[in-house]
Amino acid sequence: MKHNKVFSNLIAFSRKNAVLLIAMLSALITAIFIPPDRQYLTYFDTKTLACLFCTLAIVCALKNIRFFYLLAHKVVQLFKTARASVLALTYITFIGSMLIANDMALLTFLPLGYLVLSTTGKEKYMAFTFIMQNIAANLGGMLTPFGNPQNLYLYTKFNIPTGEFVSIMALPFAVSILLITLCCLIFVKAEPLQIKEEAVGLSPVRCVIYLLLFALSIIIVFRVIPYWIGLIVIFAALLIMDRKALGAVDYPLLFTFVFFFIFSGNMARIEGVRHLFSMLLERDTLLVSVLSCQGISNVPSAILLSQFTSNYRELLLGVNIGGTGTLIASLASLITFREYVRHNPGRGGYYIAVFSAFKFAFLISLTLLMMLVRA
Repeated sequence: MKHNKVFSNLIAFSRKNAVLLIAMLSALITAIFIPPDRQYLTYFDTKTLACLFCTLAIVCALKNIRFFYLLAHKVVQLFKTARASVLALTYITFIGSMLIANDMALLTFLPLGYLVLSTTGKEKYMAFTFIMQNIAANLGGMLTPFGNPQNLYLYTKFNIPTGEFVSIMALPFAVSILLITLCCLIFVKAEPLQIKEEAVGLSPVRCVIYLLLFALSIIIVFRVIPYWIGLIVIFAALLIMDRKALGAVDYPLLFTFVFFFIFSGNMARIEGVRHLFSMLLERDTLLVSVLSCQGISNVPSAILLSQFTSNYRELLLGVNIGGTGTLIASLASLITFREYVRHNPGRGGYYIAVFSAFKFAFLISLTLLMMLVRA
């Protein structure tokens, strides 16, 4: 009986952290060809890991006081129809991804989407809403250096000026807003909707302190102060005020980065791989990076391909647009799928079919747009 429970827990962990396990396996396989040595220490981008940890920790603290839930709930209460509410949920996720990263935006606002639709009897829009929130999280986060994990990595690695970063992503960002809005207007009817009232208390002191710490984490990303200062301050503050937030950090995501750093570092030292990727990226960095995301996800694609090209503009565009498409094209997509199936067991096949239709439509549209603009 005990063994069965252990086995069940292992299966549950594997399903929940599939990307982490893939990253670990990939790192172990490449370690066969490149045995561990001192050069391994140069693989890790400590600033990226520190910034990611700080952002995740503060978001967990804000989530614990239900700040994002209260903020989103108040906004949704302003709207009275299914169409307006789905648009509001999508826009909240879109904006949230720019501020708190796409994964955290989904973990924060997907439950709200479920609450709104389930308490108003509009479950028929559940799959569509989750998919739009997922697309909004992936494509909304593209505008800021800390909106998507791959952005934070590339922004740091290539030392991209903030103004240039925003200008690179402005066009696909604007088009994404337009496409998402059109989808919501077309596929959701303006049916009357009643939002359930719920009183949520909020600690003003904790709220202010956490928001200041969140501002500090953003300042670190923009290189205003050394990352280690922010890391010490944020860790110490949460150790005193909210240890649960430190425990709730998405550590599997951090370790996923660690393993992919090892994977990409080793791949870059394999001569045949270096030659192949260098040749492909020289021909079309945008297309190669988009396609790479479909097979190994956008974060590892960014880490791996950055070893073989200095064309950060097209690489940045490719790994952001490439987050749409297959279910494994981004960690955010796996998070959304996991959340939907948790609330709708037995509907996974239906969700994947609808998900694929919308995601590939966005992928093809944005890729062709950027290729036309480039030409």
